[in-house]
Amino acid sequence: MEIEQVPWADPDATALRTAQRAEVAVRYGTPDSEPGVAPSAADIAVFFVARQDDGTAVGCGGLRDLGEGIGEVKRMYVDPAWRGSGVSGRILRTLEDWARGQGWTSLRLETGDRQPDAVRFYTRSGYTRIPNFGAYADSGISLCFERSLSSRDGVGG
Repeated sequence: MEIEQVPWADPDATALRTAQRAEVAVRYGTPDSEPGVAPSAADIAVFFVARQDDGTAVGCGGLRDLGEGIGEVKRMYVDPAWRGSGVSGRILRTLEDWARGQGWTSLRLETGDRQPDAVRFYTRSGYTRIPNFGAYADSGISLCFERSLSSRDGVGG
């Protein structure tokens, strides 16, 4: 497997993000359940796609720079056929390593209350629940998490 940095507009990245939004729409019963500002090429600092050896794109994730050494994980997604295979952990470690290389000190993220699988994954990966931040502060469906990037301890997959 290869984790490759790609432009936001990469066709595989776009297809994976579209699949992620479709899955979220089914879980929440609405195509627009995102409480915050949707990520875009203008505000995503980096985006990665995970590819199998044959080039098939199976997962993705990006980071938004929140300033003051803090980044936000955006559009983490793994194709359902590849869940449980370690792809998500590899993408998350790649994001964390990239962020450390930028001198960032922590990563935050928001997931929803109808995504217990995501909550388990992030908790297992060393992320701790925090008060909802930014655009998510008043959202009744948002669950926010943060992880210090001072070490790699606790990162699972």
